[in-house]
Amino acid sequence: MGTSNGSSRTDFILLGFSDRPQLEHIISVIVFIFYIITLVGNTTIILVSYLDTQLHTPMYFFLSNLSFVDLCYTTSIIPQMLVNLWGPKKSITYGGCVLQFFFALDLGATECLLLAVMAYDRYAAVCQPLHYTVIMHPELCQKMVLIAWLGGLGSALILCSLTLKLPRCGHREVDNFFCEMPALIKMACVYSKVIEFVVFALGVVFLLVPLSLILISYGVITQAVMRIKSAARWRKILHTCGSHLTVVSLFYGTVIYMYMKPQTSTSQNEGKFLTLFYTIVTPSLNPLIYTLRNKDVKSAIRRILWIKKWPAKSLIRWKNQSVES
Repeated sequence: MGTSNGSSRTDFILLGFSDRPQLEHIISVIVFIFYIITLVGNTTIILVSYLDTQLHTPMYFFLSNLSFVDLCYTTSIIPQMLVNLWGPKKSITYGGCVLQFFFALDLGATECLLLAVMAYDRYAAVCQPLHYTVIMHPELCQKMVLIAWLGGLGSALILCSLTLKLPRCGHREVDNFFCEMPALIKMACVYSKVIEFVVFALGVVFLLVPLSLILISYGVITQAVMRIKSAARWRKILHTCGSHLTVVSLFYGTVIYMYMKPQTSTSQNEGKFLTLFYTIVTPSLNPLIYTLRNKDVKSAIRRILWIKKWPAKSLIRWKNQSVES
């Protein structure tokens, strides 16, 4: 179906890395491996946080939401990307492109707010330990997570409606491996100062403001840590906060570089590889960073595995005793 402004609702062509066909098979294998790691790692965190009662705390409630966001985010992008990399066709339907675009914006903005909420949780745990359970009560945690999800939804609706109204003059080639906003804006045959202003304004709200709050929180945490005399508690705080800071650095660094710059200033190949990093690599690293640096999660996994193994061992022992008797 065509529209008067030339934005025909036909299939789009995802160019991806078609200009480098020798790299497509290598990239597809790497992407597949990272996707499996993302699925296994984030699913593990969600299940462990739910099954182990010792992890029924605000920190792991937020971490479970972050893992769920990463699962949804990568699943909205990678399957279609692998189909295009492995098959001769590089197309995606108009509806599929719109959904991909919407979920990428929605989940990306939600993750920005969740990371800020997690920083506040760490601040409360380190700087207000005696009042932590009062401050971070379940109702407040649920409200903060709800605000993060609704904030992401609102920003996605605004940007989607503005971007999809741009006239494309029959252009169907998306110069990326999924329908992301910078690539869709470059498809337009007109320059829109309104969209650039809205993108910048929402970038301040969802990127710079949360990042500033995170940095302030960790500035206060650093001052509190310096006054701690217990070496064991000092190391535990550093491990927990270090994991979060690593994730924040990986995610915010690449996203701010992509979205806060003028859309015309980022080269095509540079944009693709940066997008590849924060859409595929970062979600797979999050569970590894949190589990490898976190003794609570590793202990919870061992407890769950032990509980599952113990009934089987007891049954075998009972059968052996029955045979002997």
